[in-house]
Amino acid sequence: MAKGDDIEARLVAFAVDVLGLCERLPKNPEGNHIGGQLLRSGTSGAPNYAESRAAESAVDFIHKLGLVLKELNESRVWLEMIKRATSSCRQRSTKFSRIAWHSARSSLRADALRQRMREKCGRADLIIHDPWIMDH
Repeated sequence: MAKGDDIEARLVAFAVDVLGLCERLPKNPEGNHIGGQLLRSGTSGAPNYAESRAAESAVDFIHKLGLVLKELNESRVWLEMIKRATSSCRQRSTKFSRIAWHSARSSLRADALRQRMREKCGRADLIIHDPWIMDH
């Protein structure tokens, strides 16, 4: 294995991961924009690195590695944006799940209380909606 083959293979694997991620992004203006930017920056590291390995001079090699670094830094920023957007959505989803769960639990308790009132009094409309009663 030649020097640098491992890095090139890892950059190719990263590019393939980026391709898969971009495929899964939403097909809306935001997803298309971020996906297109990430697609360009995330898949250019491997070929630019391969190009740097064939540099004609040390200066050319450093310049081409600088291009790899710029593209990888850009990819990192796009990935951070996706991470923050999905994290925010995941947090909101969790909050709404908890709200729905508490609502269902409260409804079940209220329904059980109404059923007990029907059994004892023959009427369920006499229930006072007190949070203390609902929790006990």
